[in-house]
This record gives sequence, structure tokens and C-alpha cells, in this order.
Amino acid sequence: MTSGREAPPAVVPRLQILAAAALFSTGGVAIKITELSAWQVAGGRSLLAALLFAAIYRVEVRAFTWRACLSGIAYAATMVGFVVANKLTTAANSIFLQSTAPLYIVILAPILLGETRKRHDGPVCLLIAIGLALFFFGHDPEFASAPNPLAGNLLAACDGVFWAFTLISIRWLGDDRQQLAAALILGNSFAAVAVAPLALPIAAGAVDLLAVLYLGIFQIVVAYLFMTAGIRRVATLEASVLLLMEPVLSTILAFLVFGEYPGLLSSVGAACVIAASALKTAGDIGAARYAR
Repeated sequence: MTSGREAPPAVVPRLQILAAAALFSTGGVAIKITELSAWQVAGGRSLLAALLFAAIYRVEVRAFTWRACLSGIAYAATMVGFVVANKLTTAANSIFLQSTAPLYIVILAPILLGETRKRHDGPVCLLIAIGLALFFFGHDPEFASAPNPLAGNLLAACDGVFWAFTLISIRWLGDDRQQLAAALILGNSFAAVAVAPLALPIAAGAVDLLAVLYLGIFQIVVAYLFMTAGIRRVATLEASVLLLMEPVLSTILAFLVFGEYPGLLSSVGAACVIAASALKTAGDIGAARYAR
């Protein structure tokens, strides 16, 4: 029996997932608030995250396989692409365009993993494709924190491809937690090393240092720990719905801090992406139950 002061066990994992989504959502604002370049932010936060993950997981040498390396490369590209896109376009566009990854997963997973396409994958792909197109058909306003929306949108769309490869590689690694941890460490290490030549020299103020420390410690590592702890005890559908708070909250935070807002068509495109994500998750859960 739990005491009156303790949260019921069923509540705790949901709060953990919500905490992860909230921390993930702060990435856009934290990246924009610093005057450091995208390369300096990407390199600094990934270097710190790599060191912390290595200290937390104590991965065995045998886990650093070529598979973990390939997964790490995809993850590194995602990490760097997200930071650079955020420096160019709105935080909303960055995260929603990255969230188009299911479109590429539906296309690539049967080829790379031998997975069977499901009936609902067609409508999901159509919704995402419409949403993706709307980001580029409309005219997004320019802000001091989003000086080049078109270039940022293009890079964020590419980041959706990188994120798709990352998710596919995670499925490829299976339940081997050592290799998954190795991929996390390698991905952040690769990102830090890749951008190092572009990040030097570094002249950072107090706000810059605090932003990078926050991004590496809380927005990456702590958020990931919350997510992995909570997702083990929450149904996949519910976890996916809870994590949808990330793009929504990211948009709200960027508006409150920088006055950023996506254009009308981009907003409709974002709604299409959210609807597609919900449809994909619900369809996958339904298909799994039917298969039983």
C-alpha cells in the first residue's frame, strides 16, 4: 500500500515520459538563446552527452560493433542537423519536419529490415507527404531567431531522413542494451568530432556555457533517462501520445521566448504530421493485437 504522499505506481512512468518530452522540447529555445554557432552548440552538447552516457552505462568494449557504429553515424547526423536547422528556421518547423521520419521508415523498413507494410501505412504516408509539402508551399515569416526559414526547412526535412535511419538502426540492433548504449556514445562522439574543425576557435560567455551545459546534461541525457525509465511500463500507444507534447511545447516555448510562430500552411502541415504519427501508432498497436 502506498502512503498518501507517494504517487501511485501507474502515475510515475507517465510523469517520467512527460518529463522527457518537456526536456526534449526545450532544445529549440536553448539552441537559439546562445550566440555560439550551430557547430559549436552541436559539438559541445554532444561531447558532454557522450562523456555522461559513457560514465552512466559502462559499456563493454565488445559492444562497440560495426552495427553500433552505423547506428551512431545516423544518430550523429540527426543531432547535428537538428541544431543547424534550429539556428535557421523556427523551432516548430525544425521539430515537425524531423517528425516526418515515419514516411521514410515505411519506405525503407521493408527493404532494410524485411518488415511487412501494414494497411494503414498508405494513409500515414499520404498525410505526412501532404504535411511535408505544406511546409514548402507556404511563406514562413523571418525572425531574428529564424533568419533563413527555407534553408532551415530543407535541412530539417533532411534531418527527418537521418532520424528515420536512426530509428531503423535501433530496431536493427534489437534488444541488445549494450549495443544500444554504445550507439548513443558513438553517435554523440562522432557528432562532436565531425563538427570540431568548424567549431574552433570558441569564444563563449556565461550564457553560452550554461546553454551548452543544459543541452548536454538535461535536454539529452536526463531526458533520455526519463524516457527509457518510463517507456518500459507504459503502453506504446500511450507513450507515443504523451511524447507528442514535445513538438507542441517546443512551438509554445519558442513563441513565448522569441515571438516565433510558423506560417499558416506550416501550421496545417504540422497538424498533418501529428495526425499521421497518431494514426501510425494506433494502427501498429491494432495490427499487433489482431495478429495475436
